[in-house]
Amino acid sequence: METVVGLTAIAVALLIGMGALGTAIGFGLLGGKFLEGAARQPEMVPMLQVKMFIVAGLLDAVTMIGVGLALFFTFANPFVGQIL
Repeated sequence: METVVGLTAIAVALLIGMGALGTAIGFGLLGGKFLEGAARQPEMVPMLQVKMFIVAGLLDAVTMIGVGLALFFTFANPFVGQIL
């Protein structure tokens, strides 16, 4: 029982940590490409900005799904129910 709970805690930490790391890298790349595109064609900045915010929302959505799964495994662990 303790092994399952301990491994679940490690999995939750990895899920949240890797999700945050991936989102941070994604935002860095997204912001860099936006600034690069804005510097090349300043007249396209409004269109690029709208698209950047849409992709930023999608990046956040993926992370929030990971956080939701982590909370599910933390508070309603299905693996503990199978042991009992």
